[in-house]
Amino acid sequence: MSAANPPASPAAVPQGADPPDPRRWWILAVIALAQLMVVLDATIVNIALPSAQRSLHFTNVDRQWIVTAYALAFGSLLLLGGRVSSLLGRKVTFIGGLIGFAAASAIGGAATSFGMLVGARALQGAFGAFMAPAALSLLTTTFSGSRDRGRAFGVFGAIAGAGAAIGLLLGGVLTEYLSWRWCLYVNLFFAAAAVIGGSILLGRHPRGHRPKLDVVGALFVGAGMFCIVYGFSNAAIHSWHSPSTWGFLVAGVLLLAVFAWWETRATAPLLPLRIVLDRNRGGAYLSILIAGSGMFGIFLFVTYYMQQTLGFSPVTTGLAFLPMVAMIMTFSNLSNIVLMPRIGPKALVTVGMLLAAVGMALLTRIGVHSTYAADVLPPLLIDGAGLGMVIAPSINTGTFGVAPQDAGVASASVNTGQQLGGSIGTSLLNTLAASATASYLASHLSPRTLVGGKPAPSLVTQALVHGYTTAFWWASAIFLFGAVVAGVLFRWGPLARQGQP
Repeated sequence: MSAANPPASPAAVPQGADPPDPRRWWILAVIALAQLMVVLDATIVNIALPSAQRSLHFTNVDRQWIVTAYALAFGSLLLLGGRVSSLLGRKVTFIGGLIGFAAASAIGGAATSFGMLVGARALQGAFGAFMAPAALSLLTTTFSGSRDRGRAFGVFGAIAGAGAAIGLLLGGVLTEYLSWRWCLYVNLFFAAAAVIGGSILLGRHPRGHRPKLDVVGALFVGAGMFCIVYGFSNAAIHSWHSPSTWGFLVAGVLLLAVFAWWETRATAPLLPLRIVLDRNRGGAYLSILIAGSGMFGIFLFVTYYMQQTLGFSPVTTGLAFLPMVAMIMTFSNLSNIVLMPRIGPKALVTVGMLLAAVGMALLTRIGVHSTYAADVLPPLLIDGAGLGMVIAPSINTGTFGVAPQDAGVASASVNTGQQLGGSIGTSLLNTLAASATASYLASHLSPRTLVGGKPAPSLVTQALVHGYTTAFWWASAIFLFGAVVAGVLFRWGPLARQGQP
């Protein structure tokens, strides 16, 4: 039995289930718009950073906090946001999150200081942490038991995978032709359209039955997520031996272990362990985390390579990612609509991880004199196909078969995996690339490679490319590990609800 089988079968629609909402495709459009805003905001600001830095006069050391503040708030509050959406109602949480996200974006666009911009980014992450789980749980309940579920999750998965690349393109256009501030102001248009659509199309959902939140669990998981994201962020600036790196990472792991222990004893757990202990759902959450770790490595280092080595403008760089975006969207829909009902997630996600690993390995062939068409585009196409096969089926599986009152938490777990994976991957791969670059420079310095007492520009370029290729090898290894995880954890065969064969 699959997630996308016709509802005419008694097994496809649970007894007493409501018929599909006739407005479900319009609801999908609203949810997709909100999800696109959240995902692209993780990268759209990257393109704007150099201009924002010149405008607000902050240092190279400080600039990472424009990105990290968003990730810290988002990752720390996601599970709490998922439970709040179940308790207060998905529509209320969704629209409230959209309004808050828009307000934070307006503050960031009007920022007159570094602190004001960082604060606005943190607020964006906080409101996004409440909006994103509500959006995905709305999708889960709207298409529950519907033969269109595969199509809906194919669209949603394509946006989750391609949104970061779209952010690079949109950020390049806005920065180059308007101002870096429009990379934040643009969210007002996304949010306004989604709020209007959500207010008209979404019905009121009943609140959850639990009368209170698991405050202790929220504190443990929030602090744990904060420490892990903060620790990996510090690794990008300081060494792995720094207490601000390993100390926070160890503290984060311990806090999450305490959170898992507490959830077995809490009367109203923030994350009921029955959700993550299911093999398919557990495999889906880990696959999203691993794919996020490797995926952000693609966007980060290929962006730098195309701009710094190939001399592409921000707009051209964004356009160069469009073929990869097309592959993600194509294979997301192919996987969810055609293949998931027949073979299930195990083979899809495993093969997708292997394809992504091959694509990353091929990217290690780039050099100072490489070309986009011959050396960059083919690996990007392979990576796009692989990510499309991983992300959409994993999101579908991670939210499949959960009770309505758990939809928010299951959705939050998917978002947590992607956000945490992106933070870990960006920081880890950036640190490895920087270390490889420094080692290359140190080993190739000589009187002939010095110009005015500094390394020659050609040597610096070669060192940077060496750092990128080192990161690509590690990203390939991450995807290979993901293939092993998917192969071990996912069950064979199509998805089936509990109690079905």
